[in-house]
Amino acid sequence: MKKGQMKIQQMAFMLIAVTLFFVLVGLFFLMFVFSGIKKSAADVQEENALLLVSKLSNSPEFSCGNAFGSFKTNCIDGDKVMALKENEDKYLNFWGVEKIKVKRIYPSGEIGKCDSENWPDCDEIEIGGGEDSGVGVSNFVALCRKERTESNLGDKCEMARAIVYYK
Repeated sequence: MKKGQMKIQQMAFMLIAVTLFFVLVGLFFLMFVFSGIKKSAADVQEENALLLVSKLSNSPEFSCGNAFGSFKTNCIDGDKVMALKENEDKYLNFWGVEKIKVKRIYPSGEIGKCDSENWPDCDEIEIGGGEDSGVGVSNFVALCRKERTESNLGDKCEMARAIVYYK
């Protein structure tokens, strides 16, 4: 009887050990699968931000449209962006981003951040708050505006970079 009980006990411990082994293997497998899902989610979010940057410059709120002669792609109307800056709290939720920045690259102005007082002699128009937090995705665009010269009203386009920050 003692030998039979010993064999049953050994079998029970063996079954428990095998069960624990398969549970641990299952946990490692799930951990591996879920880490891939996190990476995939981050990749999808970054891809959406890249698409948003491209779509942003052609959206009605930013695009030049036909205001500068013919329809231009990847063209941002600086005057429209400055008007949006005044109502930025309404529009950031519309696009679902932390911050939108349009930074003039060439020619650079003398003043950094733009406001209604120093436009167009500035380099950075920011829609949204605070520091550059989160991930920033950018695209090159043309930053255009109407400019009055001595005798007439003309178009002026400069090279800029549109940057969208998201969490």
